[in-house]
Amino acid sequence: MKLQRKNRRALALGALAVSGALALTACGSDDTSGGSSGAGDSSATAQAGNIDCTDASGQLQASGSSAQKNAIDAWVKNYAAACKDAQINYRPDGSGAGITAFLQGQTAFAGSDSALKPEEIEDSKKVCTDGQAIDLPMVGGPIAVGFNVPGVDTLVLDAATLSEIFDSKITNWNDEKIAKLNPDAKLPDLKIQAFHRSDESGTTDNFTKYLKAAAPDAWPYEPGKSWEAKGGQSAQGSSGVAQQVKQTSGAISYFELSYAKDGITTVDVKTEAAEPVKATIENATAAIGAAKVVGTGKDLALELDYTPDAEGAYPLVLVTYEIACDKGNKAETLPATKSFLNYMASEDGQGLLADAGYAPMPEDIITKVRETITSLS
Repeated sequence: MKLQRKNRRALALGALAVSGALALTACGSDDTSGGSSGAGDSSATAQAGNIDCTDASGQLQASGSSAQKNAIDAWVKNYAAACKDAQINYRPDGSGAGITAFLQGQTAFAGSDSALKPEEIEDSKKVCTDGQAIDLPMVGGPIAVGFNVPGVDTLVLDAATLSEIFDSKITNWNDEKIAKLNPDAKLPDLKIQAFHRSDESGTTDNFTKYLKAAAPDAWPYEPGKSWEAKGGQSAQGSSGVAQQVKQTSGAISYFELSYAKDGITTVDVKTEAAEPVKATIENATAAIGAAKVVGTGKDLALELDYTPDAEGAYPLVLVTYEIACDKGNKAETLPATKSFLNYMASEDGQGLLADAGYAPMPEDIITKVRETITSLS
């Protein structure tokens, strides 16, 4: 059987490039679904486009963050093409649900846009034999604030104004506080339709952490995965709130930049810098680059700065963690878990993030992630 090599650019686009073929012994089946068919010797090392499939086989169940869904989709597509005996099933049902499923032993790893809480780490010792769950920062990016206001193509908002909009204190688009930030905009007399997540969400956690840090007097609620503010409407997942913005006149919501597509316009955020900052990968990377590792041992939880004052540093950012056991992973899924996580953290895996609307992890952080994945047992 022959596998085509992938060049790095093709991998970033999720396509296969034909640049010759490697003759491999003991390959898996030709089933492109990525599932295990029992054909071949899965213990053989199979590499294509730098994806190492050593011993990876069977079905790998994972769930959690919907923020990283578009990145996961691209990774799974490439991984399935290389590792025929392993099938990755990722369910993007929100960070809260993902952590719950992981702590109940239902999944091999979880995706979360917030680092584990101390009590969650303690609970994880029940499923991680002689070990505990750790946070592996894998995907970064800006939380975009998308809006749908007829006749308005550019909109500047600050943390205090966003707080009052999402707390139902500013209810109309021609409110004087919005007008003061947008003197050249023709703001309509139109009711604001603010949408938030209905599910427990790490995106909500990071969004409310930003509001609390940047506008503590305007945002009286404690940050968290569950929405606490008054009023507004809700929808499931990042795709759900993005769809509501797209189809609802007067709507506004928050979601990852990768969901701000098909004509959704995003807010420029006013910070302490001289100019409002646009939601871009480059501007988010500038903010994430200042993050500090605050986890202990193998845990790589980060502390983000939600109030940067540097020019071009976008303050509304999140990091999605993959959560796995440092020790005590299930023997039957450990090879596939390490293989897939290694690909995600690899140069090729991180290289496709920008095209998918995400920010890759800074080199010093992702190097630690790679070392930690290698040590999982």
